[in-house]
Amino acid sequence: MPVETRRARVAGCLLFLLFGTALGAWTARVPAIKHGLGLDDARLSIALLGLAAGAITGQLVAGRLVDRFGSVRVAVPTALAEGVLLLPTAYAPSLALLTTALLVFGVNHGVLNVSMNANALGVQRAYGRPIISSFHAVYSIGGFAGAALGGLCAQLGWSPRGTFLLVCGLTTALALWALAWLAPEPPAGPATAADPRGTRLDGVLVLGGLAFCALVGEGAAADWSAVYLRDNLGGTSGFAAAGYAAFAIAMTAGRLVGDRLTALLGPVRLVRAGGLLAAAGLGAALLVDNRWAGVAGFACLGAGLSCVAPQVFSAATARNPARPARALSVAVSMGYAGFLAGPVLIGAATRAVPLPAALAIPALLALLVAGSASAVRVRAAAPDPPAEAAIDESERGSV
Repeated sequence: MPVETRRARVAGCLLFLLFGTALGAWTARVPAIKHGLGLDDARLSIALLGLAAGAITGQLVAGRLVDRFGSVRVAVPTALAEGVLLLPTAYAPSLALLTTALLVFGVNHGVLNVSMNANALGVQRAYGRPIISSFHAVYSIGGFAGAALGGLCAQLGWSPRGTFLLVCGLTTALALWALAWLAPEPPAGPATAADPRGTRLDGVLVLGGLAFCALVGEGAAADWSAVYLRDNLGGTSGFAAAGYAAFAIAMTAGRLVGDRLTALLGPVRLVRAGGLLAAAGLGAALLVDNRWAGVAGFACLGAGLSCVAPQVFSAATARNPARPARALSVAVSMGYAGFLAGPVLIGAATRAVPLPAALAIPALLALLVAGSASAVRVRAAAPDPPAEAAIDESERGSV
């Protein structure tokens, strides 16, 4: 493998690392920012809505930008801006300005999300074998690192301003390092007669639906696992945190081995097996009604869902070869919408059924992912006329 290609992979990992670090640090300091502005939960949710709206907007816009200018030209400035745009959230003196700051940060965050995934998929093509899951594993590690750094700063009595100044310095350094090694690629060309899929979105929407279903589980685990373990299973507040910790650790571990599993099983079988593991693990834990079973159930959910998004994103770019980033942006946006919708769906369901029954929603959606796994099958691009479909060798034997 050429040195330039290996360096391009490292550079891509640096982007995923700084992306996760910035978000993890923000999450860890939300309570301090909330207290500093005297916000209640309802007013804080308005500010968080600004972040969500900005991220979805950025993700939808990013596809056109990346297809026109290339992933590197979009990823570099947004990576350099990631930590810088986090700073105003700590200096905002009012709810309105905090919401505005989060909106701007969210737009940048969304554009970076799509552009770094597009670049990672380009590096994967250069490698000629699955490596996309490793990038997502680095993102998970970055989230841990950012949250740990934010928590340490809080323990030391640092303000959010000091914390985000430190994070800004770290993310800027990572971005500059990545800048030196990123591998550029030419912008995508227009659709041709030999590529009738160039303007179709139906397959991409199906893939986006899979991402939505998978990330509902991630959002639900983040917001409801501790509540379930504490209020329904009688765990202490400290023990309750083990639910999401088990989920996150299992997801990271799954992504670290995901590329080998993809090469061994193929994307379809991997996604199907992951969906079944997530559904069976969480479903069984909800039936057992035991604290340790609950922790194990969330671990199964994390492990099972760990490789779904990377495979969905890989397949999305193949669905629209003429505009791969535009297809990717649709899948990423729908997945992020699922992450936001997960906690809301669970909360709404608890008005009609107990929380354990409401938590069956992610399990059922994981089962749907397993049943729809054939959507991630990647077919080889058609040659010049006469066009002839060919199934990628990596997918032979998939069911």
